[in-house]
Amino acid sequence: MSNKSVIRWTVSLAALCAASPLLAQEAQVSDEEQGITDIVVTAQRREESLQRAAVAVTAVTGADIAEAGITELVDLQKLVPALAVSPTGGTTSFFLRGVGTNSQNSFSENAVAFNFNGVYVARPSAPAGAFYDLARVEVVKGPQGTLYGRNATGGAINVIPRKPDLGKFGGEVRAEYGNYDSKKASAALNLPIGDSAALRVAGQVVDRDGFLTDGYNDEKGEGVRASFLIEPSADWSVLLVGDYFNQHGKGWGSVLLPSATLNAPDLNDHVGISSPAALAAIRNLAAGVFAPPFCGGFGGFVTSGCIDLPADTGFLDNKFYGLSATIEGDLGFGKLTLQPAWRKTDINFVTYLPGFRGEITEKAEQFSFEARFASDHDGPLNYVLGGFYFKEDQNALNFFRQGDLSTTRFTPNVNTESLAAFGQFTYKVTDALRLVAGGRYTKETKDQLTATVSGGRPGPVNPPLGAPFTGALDFEKFTWKAGIEFDAGPASLIYADVSTGFKSGGFFVAAPPENTFAPETLTAYTLGSKNRFFDNKLQVNVEAFYWDYTNQQITFVGGVRTANNIFAQGSRTENAGKSRIYGFEAEVRFQPSRNDRFDLNLQYLNGKYNSLRTANFSPTGAPVATGCTTLGSPLANPGVPGNNARFYDIDCSGKPAVNAPKWSLGLGYERGFDLSDSMRLLLGGRTSIESGRFLNPNYRPEERQGGFMMSDAYLTLEGDGGRWTLTGFINNIEDEEVIVRSGSRPILDFSVATLAPPRTYGIRMGYTF
Repeated sequence: MSNKSVIRWTVSLAALCAASPLLAQEAQVSDEEQGITDIVVTAQRREESLQRAAVAVTAVTGADIAEAGITELVDLQKLVPALAVSPTGGTTSFFLRGVGTNSQNSFSENAVAFNFNGVYVARPSAPAGAFYDLARVEVVKGPQGTLYGRNATGGAINVIPRKPDLGKFGGEVRAEYGNYDSKKASAALNLPIGDSAALRVAGQVVDRDGFLTDGYNDEKGEGVRASFLIEPSADWSVLLVGDYFNQHGKGWGSVLLPSATLNAPDLNDHVGISSPAALAAIRNLAAGVFAPPFCGGFGGFVTSGCIDLPADTGFLDNKFYGLSATIEGDLGFGKLTLQPAWRKTDINFVTYLPGFRGEITEKAEQFSFEARFASDHDGPLNYVLGGFYFKEDQNALNFFRQGDLSTTRFTPNVNTESLAAFGQFTYKVTDALRLVAGGRYTKETKDQLTATVSGGRPGPVNPPLGAPFTGALDFEKFTWKAGIEFDAGPASLIYADVSTGFKSGGFFVAAPPENTFAPETLTAYTLGSKNRFFDNKLQVNVEAFYWDYTNQQITFVGGVRTANNIFAQGSRTENAGKSRIYGFEAEVRFQPSRNDRFDLNLQYLNGKYNSLRTANFSPTGAPVATGCTTLGSPLANPGVPGNNARFYDIDCSGKPAVNAPKWSLGLGYERGFDLSDSMRLLLGGRTSIESGRFLNPNYRPEERQGGFMMSDAYLTLEGDGGRWTLTGFINNIEDEEVIVRSGSRPILDFSVATLAPPRTYGIRMGYTF
């Protein structure tokens, strides 16, 4: 399907929606008996109906998240097909419509902004322990360079906890037990304090064994959140939120991917990389590979200790803290919002997810302050104006050990400061037609004091850290948005806009001057329509988009220059790519009665790298497998005795975007049966169908996830008007092995992957009082 035909298809559908105003009804019905309930979102920094927000956003209610048993981010993608979540050891990477970043060490930052309670969370390790007692989760698609700004090239994920309810005593308790000895429990208590204040305390405990035979892919943690709301008058409110999460267990692990050179265990057996069968496969591979004399000669990589085998000693010991205030005041002509916030990350973990040992300790502390003023809705001109300040101090030690042949240590001590001023204006030309314009100016500085060292035979294996080096970067950028909105009927909205976003540049682990990368930018062209039909029973939202992505930041394992001017292996980030991504998305909900609900989400995505050139690094000089074109293989360290390292320059131009399946389809159905006046039975299911996609920019065929279908089903008994529920569930009915991350283990050059959860089942109980 060509670019023009995709856009033409969606324009035609939008026009059809616009031409049917007689079918549309005013979307203000809140009674389930009469149609679809509205969801109020804050994706545009003001409260508005999801159907009136002229932006591509998928909103999932807290009730839907609880009913789906979602307790971590990787499970959210089953409800939001446009989102791909890749766990990477102790960090998490997000991709929206093919835009994202593979987080591999403490220098990493995501290209999809994660916000908790309206607060931007900088560290990829920090989005943990947030999925309980929620009001909703909003996934905003496309660059958010005006209202969000920092590192929101691909979009934003907004996790919004429930606020305290004034004058109401109540709460809820939820518990779940399932296979893999999965035990989950959460509770919330709302306490009124007089007429103008309330306290809400919520907590969660999760304890589940690992999905892999070596115990990895488990989930263990405890969290608590306290929210205090005070409304001293009808015009002012103050909300204080404090949260804490303790994450432990073994963490995410990986499996071997079969290839022509590696006889790996069957993926269906969930054999972890440190299990005996996987270790035997690695030993057999190493026995047939040439090693240099100082590594034992032919077949000696493992037996000599030059290559370490993965172990089952990985662990997580991570703690996350947060404190924020939201002060809102009605000034008569608009609402003022002030939001100071502090967050702290204290992580310590060991992972073998990439196929070798990685140790990371990190302490990061951030402070942010945002001030916004949103005008009222009475005049022809409405606007949101604001300012944003962000500061983060990060101190870390990263140690990656492949064996005696290659070790790398570095101390990413980075200080970041960002200032921004923004505004978005909406002018009502007529009662039905509005013009939108907005912009954001960002100034950001980063400085580092980092020491690094690489070791390995025939030299010292673990030499001391070198002298720290400094570095400073400054970025300035103006991003903007311009659009038009048209009410084609009482419940039909058509919108079109052009918006831009950028992700700041930064440092990666290498000695200067070859240790920095520049910002990336994205320009998005969007045409969409949101509609309700048939007495509010049918909702049809469609959108077509074209994204132009330049100076794209690509992170991969390559050669990094060490302090002694020798190249070693490490994680590089380069402005290596330019791509274009286009497609369409349709979200449909049909609720003909209180007892029937149909959901459909269809996305077509066509992403291609117009330009993508990187350089694979081989410390031994042996060829590195790739699905791209090798242009040459120059020596990396000419003149260094005994060092045969080479760069393999590769060209992946024309390849599809990473984590961008061409087709994604989500289907859901729920049927209710009234058993009595106070008891109800719900039977439901959902399925996700996706075409194949590559998961990293090396394009090895074994590192591609093929097309798949994954389905869930549940049966819920509701009693006492929904105050108590009892649910039996089964997820991933097909027991499909779905790869959510893949990569290549260097030197021995085999592929590893992280898998989505296998088939799980259990019972879930809830009680509200």
